Amino acid sequence: MSINKKEQRLRRSRQTRARIALQGAVRLTVIRTNLHIYAQVTTGDGSKVLAAASTAEKEVREQLGAAGKGGNVNAATLIGKRIAEKAKAVGVEKVAFDRSGCAYHGRIKALAEAAREAGLQF
Repeated sequence: MSINKKEQRLRRSRQTRARIALQGAVRLTVIRTNLHIYAQVTTGDGSKVLAAASTAEKEVREQLGAAGKGGNVNAATLIGKRIAEKAKAVGVEKVAFDRSGCAYHGRIKALAEAAREAGLQF
Protein backbone atom coordinates (compact mmCIF):
# COMPACT_ATOMS: atom_id res chain seq x y z
CA MET A 1 0.00 0.00 0.00
CA SER A 2 1.47 3.32 -1.04
CA ILE A 3 1.06 6.50 0.95
CA ASN A 4 0.02 9.54 -1.05
CA LYS A 5 1.34 13.07 -0.62
CA LYS A 6 -1.49 14.24 1.65
CA GLU A 7 -1.17 11.24 3.99
CA GLN A 8 2.60 11.79 4.27
CA ARG A 9 2.08 15.45 5.23
CA LEU A 10 -0.58 14.50 7.81
CA ARG A 11 1.71 11.85 9.31
CA ARG A 12 4.53 14.41 9.67
CA SER A 13 2.14 16.94 11.23
CA ARG A 14 0.93 14.38 13.81
CA GLN A 15 4.52 13.69 14.88
CA THR A 16 5.23 17.41 15.28
CA ARG A 17 2.04 18.08 17.21
CA ALA A 18 2.70 15.15 19.56
CA ARG A 19 6.17 16.51 20.33
CA ILE A 20 4.83 20.03 20.94
CA ALA A 21 2.03 18.67 23.17
CA LEU A 22 4.63 16.95 25.39
CA GLN A 23 6.45 20.27 25.79
CA GLY A 24 3.20 22.05 26.61
CA ALA A 25 4.44 25.09 24.67
CA VAL A 26 2.32 27.77 23.03
CA ARG A 27 2.06 26.80 19.36
CA LEU A 28 2.38 28.89 16.18
CA THR A 29 0.50 26.90 13.54
CA VAL A 30 0.81 27.70 9.84
CA ILE A 31 -1.73 26.50 7.27
CA ARG A 32 -0.89 26.99 3.60
CA THR A 33 -3.33 26.82 0.71
CA ASN A 34 -2.85 27.77 -2.93
CA LEU A 35 -4.54 31.15 -2.47
CA HIS A 36 -3.87 32.05 1.16
CA ILE A 37 -1.64 31.51 4.18
CA TYR A 38 -3.01 31.40 7.72
CA ALA A 39 -1.18 31.62 11.06
CA GLN A 40 -2.56 31.01 14.55
CA VAL A 41 -1.03 31.19 17.99
CA THR A 42 -2.80 28.64 20.21
CA THR A 43 -2.38 27.29 23.72
CA GLY A 44 -0.23 24.18 24.11
CA ASP A 45 -3.18 21.79 23.88
CA GLY A 46 -4.71 23.76 21.00
CA SER A 47 -7.91 24.47 22.91
CA LYS A 48 -7.79 28.28 22.66
CA VAL A 49 -6.69 30.62 19.85
CA LEU A 50 -4.69 33.51 21.31
CA ALA A 51 -3.94 35.35 18.04
CA ALA A 52 -4.60 34.83 14.34
CA ALA A 53 -3.58 36.41 11.04
CA SER A 54 -4.25 35.50 7.43
CA THR A 55 -4.18 36.82 3.90
CA ALA A 56 -7.98 36.44 3.82
CA GLU A 57 -8.36 39.46 6.14
CA LYS A 58 -9.71 42.56 4.39
CA GLU A 59 -6.95 44.97 5.49
CA VAL A 60 -4.24 42.48 4.47
CA ARG A 61 -5.78 42.06 1.01
CA GLU A 62 -5.76 45.85 0.65
CA GLN A 63 -2.06 45.98 1.59
CA LEU A 64 -1.23 43.28 -0.96
CA GLY A 65 -2.59 45.43 -3.77
CA ALA A 66 -5.27 45.17 -6.44
CA ALA A 67 -4.80 41.45 -7.06
CA GLY A 68 -4.82 40.69 -3.32
CA LYS A 69 -2.68 37.63 -3.90
CA GLY A 70 -2.02 35.73 -0.69
CA GLY A 71 -0.17 32.78 -2.20
CA ASN A 72 3.30 34.27 -2.43
CA VAL A 73 6.38 34.96 -0.30
CA ASN A 74 5.59 38.68 0.13
CA ALA A 75 2.19 37.82 1.59
CA ALA A 76 3.75 35.22 3.91
CA THR A 77 6.28 37.79 5.15
CA LEU A 78 3.48 40.24 5.91
CA ILE A 79 1.52 37.58 7.84
CA GLY A 80 4.66 36.62 9.80
CA LYS A 81 5.05 40.21 11.00
CA ARG A 82 1.32 40.53 11.81
CA ILE A 83 1.14 37.31 13.82
CA ALA A 84 4.24 38.28 15.82
CA GLU A 85 2.75 41.69 16.65
CA LYS A 86 -0.59 40.16 17.66
CA ALA A 87 1.09 37.46 19.77
CA LYS A 88 3.23 40.02 21.59
CA ALA A 89 0.10 42.11 22.21
CA VAL A 90 -1.43 39.20 24.19
CA GLY A 91 1.85 38.58 26.04
CA VAL A 92 3.29 35.65 24.07
CA GLU A 93 7.03 35.84 23.35
CA LYS A 94 8.01 32.19 22.97
CA VAL A 95 6.27 29.67 20.69
CA ALA A 96 6.78 26.24 19.16
CA PHE A 97 6.61 26.37 15.34
CA ASP A 98 4.10 23.94 13.81
CA ARG A 99 4.44 23.93 10.01
CA SER A 100 1.66 21.32 9.58
CA GLY A 101 3.96 18.80 7.90
CA CYS A 102 4.97 21.19 5.09
CA ALA A 103 8.61 21.63 4.06
CA TYR A 104 10.47 24.51 5.74
CA HIS A 105 10.87 26.29 2.42
CA GLY A 106 9.34 29.13 0.43
CA ARG A 107 6.27 30.67 2.06
CA ILE A 108 6.60 28.69 5.31
CA LYS A 109 10.22 29.82 5.71
CA ALA A 110 9.38 33.44 4.84
CA LEU A 111 6.61 33.54 7.46
CA ALA A 112 8.87 32.00 10.13
CA GLU A 113 11.76 34.38 9.46
CA ALA A 114 9.46 37.44 9.45
CA ALA A 115 7.96 36.35 12.79
CA ARG A 116 11.45 35.91 14.27
CA GLU A 117 12.53 39.36 13.07
CA ALA A 118 9.40 40.87 14.61
CA GLY A 119 10.37 39.42 18.00
CA LEU A 120 8.86 35.94 18.39
CA GLN A 121 11.22 33.25 19.70
CA PHE A 122 11.10 29.63 18.50
